[in-house]
Amino acid sequence: MEQDFLPLKGTDYVEFYVGNAKQSARYYQEAFGYELIAYAGPETNVRDRASYVLQQDKIRLVLTSSLLPESDISHHVKTHGDGVKVLALWVDDARKAYDETTRRGARSAQEPKVLKDENGEVVTASIYTYGDTIHTFVERNNYRGPFLPGYVAKSFSSKASKKPVGLKYIDHCVGNVGWGEMNQWVKFYEDVMGFKLLITFDDNDISTEYTALMSKVVSNGNGYVKFPINEPAEGKKKSQIEEYLDFYRGAGVQHIAIATDNILETVAELKNRGVEFLMVPHTYYDDLLDRVGTIDEDLQPLKDLNILVDRDEEGYLLQIFTKPVQDRPTLFYEIIQRKGAKSFGKGNFKALFEAIEREQALRGNL
Repeated sequence: MEQDFLPLKGTDYVEFYVGNAKQSARYYQEAFGYELIAYAGPETNVRDRASYVLQQDKIRLVLTSSLLPESDISHHVKTHGDGVKVLALWVDDARKAYDETTRRGARSAQEPKVLKDENGEVVTASIYTYGDTIHTFVERNNYRGPFLPGYVAKSFSSKASKKPVGLKYIDHCVGNVGWGEMNQWVKFYEDVMGFKLLITFDDNDISTEYTALMSKVVSNGNGYVKFPINEPAEGKKKSQIEEYLDFYRGAGVQHIAIATDNILETVAELKNRGVEFLMVPHTYYDDLLDRVGTIDEDLQPLKDLNILVDRDEEGYLLQIFTKPVQDRPTLFYEIIQRKGAKSFGKGNFKALFEAIEREQALRGNL
């Protein structure tokens, strides 16, 4: 058995650079049911930024805004709009993770450093991946604080604070890269990070009358971290990947898939709070059971909420996709419930992408 030189324990956090972190944090609390757990900013002697840490079950999001007009954060937001800067990975040994990946060709973003406060210490180190995105290795075995040293525990004091909606953990994070770059980045994850190629979709699998894309899924050794990587393919009109690349101004994280144990309850509550989802035509459900076989759920509630279903050799999954969560048509979320299936909903691609095309057409970007 080949030893995993980069053992990952999962996703530690996802950090977004945004225009207004305080307001974005409120959106994620009110709409998605996250709890504010920590904060860093001027009140904690951080002079250049403000960061809000949100948590729901095993998911941690960090929303960061610059307090200066000419900073890396400001430049990132100006170029990309609100978007993901850091996909942080939880490890037992951040120095070893950094050494192993940089030795194999990763470009260094930050050498290992030790962060300390009264709650202990955390070691972090970072490498670049596609676009302006980075992976930060986080070693927190010797830390008891709310998030990282430099952050203080914080919550919004609101009687109207919303309950969680049943989001559990990050199932996978999808990256969009430029024309002809997918294989280069798959090779990066294989060679530099020791990931394995899990599955490949080409433009025969993922195409509509107008647009197409290609996708490959890489996964780390234990399967805790999965990264599908998309690139555009030739079609009659502009694909969703091209639209993303145009508006994000380059490669970046397209969507984050979040697991739930009860997608009907989760999606009903998200819709109740104003989260907008892509809609597929009700004809999608006419032959659904012929396509996927017997499922535990009644068809009508799935149809009412527009939840998609797909099956593989090991079971089935239920999934739905939000519309973009910022003004640029870039990042969105997938809500997924797995009933044994390990795949990514290949049977839903056509219906899903036609739904995306309808949204693109409304924006004048198809």
